[in-house]
Amino acid sequence: MPPRYDFRTPRLFVALALGPGARLALEPAQANYLRNVLRLPAGASVLVFNGREGEWQATLADGGRRSLTLVVDERTRAQTAALDLHFLFAPLKHARLDYMVQKAVEMGTARLAPVITRHTQVVRVNLDRMRANAIEAAEQCGILTLPKIATPVAFDRLIAERDPTRLLVFCDEDAEVKDSLAALAAARAGGDPARTIPLAVLVGPEGGFAEDERTALMRLPNVVRLALGPRILRADTAAVAALALVGAVLGDWR
Repeated sequence: MPPRYDFRTPRLFVALALGPGARLALEPAQANYLRNVLRLPAGASVLVFNGREGEWQATLADGGRRSLTLVVDERTRAQTAALDLHFLFAPLKHARLDYMVQKAVEMGTARLAPVITRHTQVVRVNLDRMRANAIEAAEQCGILTLPKIATPVAFDRLIAERDPTRLLVFCDEDAEVKDSLAALAAARAGGDPARTIPLAVLVGPEGGFAEDERTALMRLPNVVRLALGPRILRADTAAVAALALVGAVLGDWR
């Protein structure tokens, strides 16, 4: 049985339309990566995707000393829909935020939404950097759909505008839940076990949620308050743990 993904061929995200015979002029950074980092010759194969039309095999054509062109040949994978999963998080400092964004994309997140809470230490978010990290993760892991990246929102606004039909899982080190898997499974009680449901996972800042924020979350309908074991986790670690749990119990890992 052939592998599901081709991880040996270089893979690039492009914003252009894809189709047989299309010629794609690469951005300077992409051209530099293929020519000077990977040292690919003309005629080399490259996989491309745009988040809309699946994945395509393309051939590298020399466009001159300073540019490269890809000629699209055939589609290798049809477009797939992302899991209806929103990841809401208090922003972190650069390197740790980079890591968290990359891992959230790998876990299948469809929307990344920074939330400014009482104890959030970083309130300015570089959305372009977030998008670059999302693209890098998608390129490396065979993902076809890029997540939407939302502008930062204040916690109070998040609460006021929250869609009650979307299950909200919020991670809280003070939660008394002893069995996280059972708590998540209970949220599906009575539902179709084969059908994924709209999901949102909220991870707070390093200092945790303020007491009034915790109270506001617990008053909302369709909410699961989740503990992540007996140890205190850093926010980026908590994100991976929570998304893994949700993916395994309620998402598309089943």
